[in-house]
Amino acid sequence: MLSNPKSEIQNPKLGEYQCPANLNLYDSPDCTRLATQAATGRHLQVTSNHQASAVEVYLCEDDYPGWVSLADLDLLQPATVPYQAKLFSEFDIKKLLPEVIAFTQKAMQQPNYYLWGGTVGPNYDCSGLMQAAFVSVGVWLPRDAYQQEDFTQTIAIAELEPGDLIFFGTPEKATHVALYLADGYYIHSSGKTQGRDGIGIDILSEQGDTVSQSYYQQLRGAGRVIQSYEPQRR
Repeated sequence: MLSNPKSEIQNPKLGEYQCPANLNLYDSPDCTRLATQAATGRHLQVTSNHQASAVEVYLCEDDYPGWVSLADLDLLQPATVPYQAKLFSEFDIKKLLPEVIAFTQKAMQQPNYYLWGGTVGPNYDCSGLMQAAFVSVGVWLPRDAYQQEDFTQTIAIAELEPGDLIFFGTPEKATHVALYLADGYYIHSSGKTQGRDGIGIDILSEQGDTVSQSYYQQLRGAGRVIQSYEPQRR
């Protein structure tokens, strides 16, 4: 009996797939709110949780979960080679930091706005920009700001060097992240209500403008990227 291609799309087999094009992942099977994005070439695992309108997946590189709309399932292709994390030493990463910084500065020159869940240019959220910048040199970070804070090596603000991450938020949790440049300045993607509605540069000081002051009041600390993320879910 011939298989039904439409049925196979709606009920994909469990396993690892690749994205031949940029793909949106949502935070629920309703597929109304963006959770993250998967750039062309990323790997994902389809789980057994299939709903009427979407299929639950998680991205292999950072273990991030989400839902793929049934309408987008035809974008997925079975992975011919399983994802394998690449290892980096702290020394390797330090040499790559100028390229990481250059990525964010180039991204800032493109027309952009703040997009919740955005990890594929030109529109990013805060942690999406950090993840994309490091991925541009092959180094993976976890997806969200609080996860990036936990993943990095904690450093004092006085020890900040170009390429370090700065975290903002509440005493309980990091809700925003930026990349340190030099001389007290950092680059980040910030929202409409408290920021630039896109990528901009601010100063880590209570003497800055309204946006800089607002973030400075939420300063939590800083972290240094000394390794590339290794998936935990296989």
